[in-house]
Amino acid sequence: MLFVKTEDLKNGMRLARPIYNKNGVLLYERNSKLTDQSILSVKNFGLIGIFILEPAEPVPPMTRDDLDFERFQTMTVFSLQDELDKMVRTRKSIKIQVIAATIIKNYGNLNRKINFIQNLRSAEDALYKHSLNVAILSAMIAHVMNIKLEEQLDAVLASLVHDISGVMARISRPNATAAELEGLFYKESMDLVDIVFSSNPSVKRTCLLAQKTVDDFEAGRKQSVKMTTSAKVVAVAEFFDSMTAMKISAEPASEVMAIKTLLENPEVFDERVVDALIHSINILNPGTCVELNTGEKGLVLTSNAFNILRPMVLGFRDNMIIDLNNEMIYGDIEIIDIMKTMDNRYIMDTEILKKRGISFEEQEYVQVKEM
Repeated sequence: MLFVKTEDLKNGMRLARPIYNKNGVLLYERNSKLTDQSILSVKNFGLIGIFILEPAEPVPPMTRDDLDFERFQTMTVFSLQDELDKMVRTRKSIKIQVIAATIIKNYGNLNRKINFIQNLRSAEDALYKHSLNVAILSAMIAHVMNIKLEEQLDAVLASLVHDISGVMARISRPNATAAELEGLFYKESMDLVDIVFSSNPSVKRTCLLAQKTVDDFEAGRKQSVKMTTSAKVVAVAEFFDSMTAMKISAEPASEVMAIKTLLENPEVFDERVVDALIHSINILNPGTCVELNTGEKGLVLTSNAFNILRPMVLGFRDNMIIDLNNEMIYGDIEIIDIMKTMDNRYIMDTEILKKRGISFEEQEYVQVKEM
């Protein structure tokens, strides 16, 4: 799978990801071949580029949850952008509560893990996709933690507006660089949050405390103030999305590295919240290719429900099964990171694994017709 900039798209290239419009209507299915009309549509959407399959590459597997997630992101990010822009201009909120409720309805009541799919972000939509993703993660984490609905709502609302200083900067100074604008509108943005949520001061408090958590981590400080549960949730969600977000100018960290960083800093990030994040999203699914500290590369055969960083792995070098959960034998072996590929999901021959007595949770993939 390759990311190809819009200006480099050519007829006959095959789509690796579906494309939806802002109403959630499927415009182009995976494996569709680009035409002059579809390339023009991509340009009109303002996309800086799309994911393309290499000539001999099969269509990567996606579940129904994966497709629904991408569709939901596409629809909701347009609504969120309109709402945050209007909030900055009018100092009022019309739909932010509705957006938060929709997120909780779709992702704040799940009783299963999902693949948290990161999409490439442009300068125009990065702020909004980040805020939306943090809100989705916060809704899922709060549900796993079984916190009160009002605290879950506080966390989701705070997630949606925690980065509104960037929206203020984008509207006020559209030609300035990110470095020039960093922190410039933060006080003004929190004053705006205070006005918009005057009847619910918990939203502003959650934003401030979550930001302090991230600041403490970056400064190498321990937490020095009492944190609310909603702030702890937003801080973990914000940090995870910031680390793993696909970027134009830099390579993102993997989910494994983000989780490792969170787990290694319990004095800053609440361990219960990190554990809830781990139980909300798939981290090392069967089929993921990983690198071990021995230099060996392998394939995850089955996940470890108790310690996701120690699954059962099949080594590529000698086809030996390494059960990292057996620390008596493999205690000195650990996963360094996932292998650096654009898509780390593969279809395995599950029938062979079943015959060998290896049990694992299977995902139901959505098939696409060959074009």
